[in-house]
Amino acid sequence: MDYNDMELMICLASRYLEDDSIVVVGTGAPCAAAMLAQKMYSPRLMIMFEAGGIGPQLPSMPISVGDSRTFYRALVASSMPEVMETCQRGLVDYTFLGGAQIDQYGNINSTMVGSDHQKPKVRFPGSGGANDLASFCWKTMMITPHDPRRFTEKIDFITSPGYLTGPGAREAAGLPPGCGPYKVITNLCIIGFDDQTKRMKVESMHPGITRDAIIDNTGFELLWAEDLAQSGVPTNDELKCLREEVDPYRYIIGRG
Repeated sequence: MDYNDMELMICLASRYLEDDSIVVVGTGAPCAAAMLAQKMYSPRLMIMFEAGGIGPQLPSMPISVGDSRTFYRALVASSMPEVMETCQRGLVDYTFLGGAQIDQYGNINSTMVGSDHQKPKVRFPGSGGANDLASFCWKTMMITPHDPRRFTEKIDFITSPGYLTGPGAREAAGLPPGCGPYKVITNLCIIGFDDQTKRMKVESMHPGITRDAIIDNTGFELLWAEDLAQSGVPTNDELKCLREEVDPYRYIIGRG
């Protein structure tokens, strides 16, 4: 079956969410990935939303983190403080974040572009709960288009911490050890992070994508896995579930 870039990224992301794990998601592609994982691979995946929905049985794609569907048949209808406390206690395995800029250490900017915070060139919505999630969830994942304006050597503002300046920097800043950026899933490749340097490392390239295409769309030098793989394409079953059950109105996959 044919698929677009958004469908590819959602399907790839869904495969990382294993059974009996907990993921905090927002709306959009992360929610679609979590829903697809729950329906296809991980029926005991616990989905949480920032506004307080814990363990809902999502009937369809919610349009905000406070949408009533995020509480549908939920285990708990709680609140934002309870969800954030759960992250602080180290109970949440995964979160998905996005932003306007990301650097080689996985630091994310969703606040502003420019050098003057009072008069930026562009003002974005800011953190919301993203800083808390990046600080306390064990593994942070991102689903994002791949271009040099987004993947930049120096970001203009750190909204959500990645590995900051490299090994040991998160811990020195007072963040819990052992957590941080995990995977970046783009329309070109899947990127992990090197254990020693904490820099981005390309782990697999999508079908038809070349190294040069990835390099040309990245504003800093990437590391490359020795056993560089080719990303698995979406299966017919994944696409059928995604299109008919997860996002039948194409709110998200229609953007691809």
